[in-house]
Amino acid sequence: MTPTTETMVGIGGAAESTDMVLNIGPQHPSTHGVLRLKLVLDGERITHAEPVIGYMHRGAEKLFEARDYRQIIMLANRHDWLSAFSNELGVVLAVERMLGMEVPERAVWLRTLLAELNRVLNHLMFLGSYPLELGGITPIFYAFREREELQHVMEEVSGGRMHYMFNRVGGLKEDLPAGWTTRARGAVADVRSRMDRFDDLVLGNEIFRGRTRGVGRLTPQAVHAYGVSGPIGRGSGVDFDLRRDEPYLAYGELGDVLKVVTRQEGDCLARFECLLEQTHNALDLADACLDRLAELPPGPVNQRLPKVLKAPEGHTYAWTENPLGINGYYLVSKGEKTPYRLKLRSASYNNIQVLTELLPGTLVADMVAILGSMFFVVGDIDK
Repeated sequence: MTPTTETMVGIGGAAESTDMVLNIGPQHPSTHGVLRLKLVLDGERITHAEPVIGYMHRGAEKLFEARDYRQIIMLANRHDWLSAFSNELGVVLAVERMLGMEVPERAVWLRTLLAELNRVLNHLMFLGSYPLELGGITPIFYAFREREELQHVMEEVSGGRMHYMFNRVGGLKEDLPAGWTTRARGAVADVRSRMDRFDDLVLGNEIFRGRTRGVGRLTPQAVHAYGVSGPIGRGSGVDFDLRRDEPYLAYGELGDVLKVVTRQEGDCLARFECLLEQTHNALDLADACLDRLAELPPGPVNQRLPKVLKAPEGHTYAWTENPLGINGYYLVSKGEKTPYRLKLRSASYNNIQVLTELLPGTLVADMVAILGSMFFVVGDIDK
């Protein structure tokens, strides 16, 4: 007689402990774009989380090798589309270091000013979009109004709305339009005068505080282990900012204005508070740069370059404090007009890795709050 196997099927208490795999994304309102989160759930609690990236991979690092040193600025510009000016800055600093090139003082201060205006633009987007993800629609309207004020002056000086293409090896594309500094100062003052909307409307909202306080605690040990940086790392008490700790551009002369904002709690609320206070400080830094520019005599904003630009053989690493964290370029040259290798270390790529440690143990309902507080751009992950 053929042996048989009996299987008991029930729907008792055992069913409650069955793990379920849930995919968030790659197209989902909570993921800021084409990011996929593979979650393993035990009921409503996350037991395992795996960020799955690469859905919009554009091969930028490989394309760097087929573009000359003027053309790669366009590629560098686009991986974090909210921080275009800062992205450009890192790659031109690397090339200038290889060339041993000194940039005119006026260009140094202008770069610092525009980098801080770009920082405010980046932060305003997240200051508006994060409450939106938690159900508060009003802040996004205020955020876009303030962004438009600054977009106007950035567009006037560069000709670009999102992708400025204003940095050049040796300085900047061109000098400022007549009267631009006065309009920029007015825009900074207008934005500063209305920043209390975010203090009152968002931080003063008990629902927002209830959804973010104590949620998604990130330890300093995890920050160091995963290379997390920017407002997310500082929200966990890691007091590190390249503008102060390894000054570049004119930040070494702005130590009395620059404030490195930190919090100790490491939760979603702490990260948002860091972002908001850092925005206030970026506006102060922009004013300080405008004051210094008013004192400088007229002068060039770039260096004259040869028709074919070649970096000498060697390698260098240039890193900057981008709005979302540390952004680094490792440049290797064989003496040709194109890089032999240009490796990009983006802020969002490192910051998003820590979700594997941050999400397990939390509720599915808190996943949206945690994910939104990581302030990432998907292009900055996939490169």
